[in-house]
Amino acid sequence: MIEVQNLTKAFGAKLAVNDISFTVQRGQVLGFLGPNGAGKTTTMRMITGFIPPTAGDVVVGGFNIERDPIAAKRLIGYLPENAPSYTDMTVRGFLNFAAELRGFRGAEKTRAVERVVEMCFLGSVLHQSVETLSKGFRHRTCFAQSIIHDPAVLILDEPTDGLDPNQKHEVRTLIRQMGEKKAIIFSTHILEEVEAVCSRAIIIDSGKIVANGTPAELKQKSTLAGAVTVRFANGDPASMKSKLSALSSGERLTILSEAPTAARIYPKNNGARGELAAEIGQLAARENWQIEELHTEEGRLDEVFRTITLPETAPRKS
Repeated sequence: MIEVQNLTKAFGAKLAVNDISFTVQRGQVLGFLGPNGAGKTTTMRMITGFIPPTAGDVVVGGFNIERDPIAAKRLIGYLPENAPSYTDMTVRGFLNFAAELRGFRGAEKTRAVERVVEMCFLGSVLHQSVETLSKGFRHRTCFAQSIIHDPAVLILDEPTDGLDPNQKHEVRTLIRQMGEKKAIIFSTHILEEVEAVCSRAIIIDSGKIVANGTPAELKQKSTLAGAVTVRFANGDPASMKSKLSALSSGERLTILSEAPTAARIYPKNNGARGELAAEIGQLAARENWQIEELHTEEGRLDEVFRTITLPETAPRKS
C-alpha cells in the first residue's frame, strides 16, 4: 500500500531525509521512531504529499504521490503534528467540513460523521467550539477527521501526544483494530506503544534508517536479550561470583546486589541463550544454592533505541 523509494529531502544545505526506502503492506502497523530532528515528520509530510521530495518516489495504493496526487490522497488519512484544526468551528461543523472535503453529501455525510463520532467518543462535545476543547478532545476531533472517509492508508504523527493514560489506551486500541485492514504509519516517542500496537518498527536517525524489523526482532539487538537475571537466598558471594563468571555459556557477569546475591549473566552468543539458564540451574543444584528468582531477559527497546541513536552510550563489555 505504501512504497517509499530512495526518498530524500534537503532544506538548503541540511539533508533532513537521506535516501530512505521501505514498504508498508495492508494489515501492517509501522511504528516510526527516532530522536527529535531525525526526519520522521518530514518523511510523513512527503508521503502525504504535503511537501515535495528533493529526490525519490512515494507510491500509495499504486499511485505516485507527485504524478497522481488526487488519486493517492483519496486513499490517505492524515493526522499532522500538533493536530491542527479550525478553532472557531464546532466539533460537528469541523467534521461536516472534513466530510464535504472528502466528497460526502447528504445522508452519506451524516453517516460518515456519526461513525467517527462514535469511534472517537466525541458525542459529549459535538456542539462545543474546537477552541473550548481540552487537548485530549481536540486531538480526538482531529483524529476523527483523518478517518472520516475510512481510508486504506493512515499517516499519524504522534497520535497520542498530550492524551491522558485512558485516552492513550483508547487510541492505541483503535489503531490496533484498524491496523488489521489498513496500512498505518505512526510516529511516537513512547516505546511501549510500539510493543502494544506495531507489527513493525523503523528507527530513523539523522535522516537515515538505522533499524527495521518487528518489535521482537529489534529487542533481540539489545545487549540484555538472552541475559539471565538470578537471585539467590544463600551462598558465599565471593564463591558465587567466581563460579558464575566461569560458566561456559556465559560471557560476562554483573553483580546486582551482594546480600542477597543477585546477578545478571550475559550469554556468549545467540546460540548460548537457551543454554545459559539451564547451566545456572545445574550449578546452583551442585552448590546447594537456593534460587529465589531466575528469568531470561527479552531485551529492551529503550536500550536498543539509545544504543543505535547514541552509539557512545552503548555499554562496554567487561
